[in-house]
Amino acid sequence: MAKQTVAEQFIDILVRAGVRRLYGVVGDSLNPVVDAIRRNSAIDWIQVRHEESAAFAAGAEAQLTGKLAACAGSCGPGNLHLINGLFDAHRSMAPVLALASHIPSSEIGTTYFQETHPDRLFAECSHYSELISSTKQMPRVLQTAIQHAVGQSGVAVVSLPGDIAAEPAPERAYQHALVTSRPSVRPGDEEIEKLARMVDEADRVTLFCGSGTAGAHAEVMEFAERVKAPVGHALRGKEWIQYDNPHDVGMSGLLGYGAAYEATHECDLLILLGTDFPYNAFLPDDVRIVQVDVRPEHLGRRCKLDLAVWGDVRETLRCLIPQVRAKSDRRFLDRMLKKHADALEGVVKAYTRKVDKHIPIHPEYVASVLDEEAADDAVFSVDTGMCNVWAARYLTPNGRRRVIGSFSHGSMANALPQAIGAQFLDRGRQVVSMSGDGGFAMLMGDFLTLVQYDLPVKVVLFNNSSLGMVELEMLVSGLPSYGTTNKNPDFAALARAAGVHGVRVEKPKDLRGALRDAFRHKGPALVDVVTDPHALSIPPKISAEMVSGFALSAGKIVLDGGVGRMLQMARSNLRNIPRV
Repeated sequence: MAKQTVAEQFIDILVRAGVRRLYGVVGDSLNPVVDAIRRNSAIDWIQVRHEESAAFAAGAEAQLTGKLAACAGSCGPGNLHLINGLFDAHRSMAPVLALASHIPSSEIGTTYFQETHPDRLFAECSHYSELISSTKQMPRVLQTAIQHAVGQSGVAVVSLPGDIAAEPAPERAYQHALVTSRPSVRPGDEEIEKLARMVDEADRVTLFCGSGTAGAHAEVMEFAERVKAPVGHALRGKEWIQYDNPHDVGMSGLLGYGAAYEATHECDLLILLGTDFPYNAFLPDDVRIVQVDVRPEHLGRRCKLDLAVWGDVRETLRCLIPQVRAKSDRRFLDRMLKKHADALEGVVKAYTRKVDKHIPIHPEYVASVLDEEAADDAVFSVDTGMCNVWAARYLTPNGRRRVIGSFSHGSMANALPQAIGAQFLDRGRQVVSMSGDGGFAMLMGDFLTLVQYDLPVKVVLFNNSSLGMVELEMLVSGLPSYGTTNKNPDFAALARAAGVHGVRVEKPKDLRGALRDAFRHKGPALVDVVTDPHALSIPPKISAEMVSGFALSAGKIVLDGGVGRMLQMARSNLRNIPRV
């Protein structure tokens, strides 16, 4: 019987950790690992066209499952291409193991062909990054890397020279116990008692929720009703908290809408639940603030806290709810619900006016129709930029849909490769890539990955021939737009040339039928929708003191546009206000 190689041992450990796919591009230093996968039926090699896509795909898989996913790059330039997707996975708290294969071990330190130092290069975007320099070292290093990725919810990188991967594994190799899931974290009794006192003393409580509320919807709703608190959310909290929420007041931030901003500023106690919301200009500086987060390093890094609570949102609220007195005064909550509905009523008019006849097509209209036609359990991957706006305002969460994007790292070109990872998880589930033309073109090569594996991803391309969000940032800063225009081909024709269902939509009346045809099609499909590059308008009165990105230094910017079915939800919530 042939002796097991280090590469085979490496793959066996990944399989025991629950990894079922390794995304990457082959290369000489990776050959022993890829060959080990070829001979192991429990794991598949997923050949992408760019290593950045491999990292994005693995990150998407990890975000959707909460379990370990993996990607790989060959030595030097190959693994360097992983870095942007790994930054995104790390900042999204997605457990990803990255294999950075390396040049021959005897040549390290000699400026050999394609030599880099991956153990150093990936240090900033990982919890753990180490080089394997001997066969005896590998099992423990890989085990440690897996435990860092899973235990700390982020990236771990193992650098493995190709020659070591091909060597026989040590005779006395033994199996390690592997950590593959994270425990719940409960705050201490003292913190719960302090928080309960602060809630009881406050007249007006507001909850602001992020992705850390995943799995805690019932507890957040129970607590909000008990203390009569309006509930706002950050973009990454939308899918977890907005549905079935009679206390919803919308989203804060530049992409926000409704009364979330007012609710967070007019309360006397703001409770941040599972959010690392980075735009501190949208947070108040004159109210008491409590933050609850499972990551202690997140506590207090965005604003001054009156109380920091280290714990899972779900466990914290389970401990807290029995200790707080029920409030009966709904005046603050009802006033915020009314403001929320009024705010949505005002902006929705721009969306409804002759929108079904406007050419080029309003992107708001595209997002609204997409929301109506997509499956109730669809997974949406969303490109950074204006697609973030449309997803934030038009995709209706229901507890079954998922929405992922580069919401913390803010990378272009994330949607298509993330859709690849999402679709490999479940070929029977509808996966929709909401792509901008700039992002799609950047990693367009991996559209061919859909063809190669017959992945039924539906790409809905918002094609305004511009980098719309960058143009908006320039205008807000008082600069003329420059370098933001794209000269695009007929993307649908390119899709058809690749053997994929492709259709170009230039008139609003053709949109719904095109989406339905794409969703019915059993393989990959692309709907190239020509949208209005001037769809965004800025209110005439804004402060001149703006900062780059999505934050504000003085005042608030609001994007004028529709909000889809959220107005209907807000009106429904208004019916819950008691008549006096």
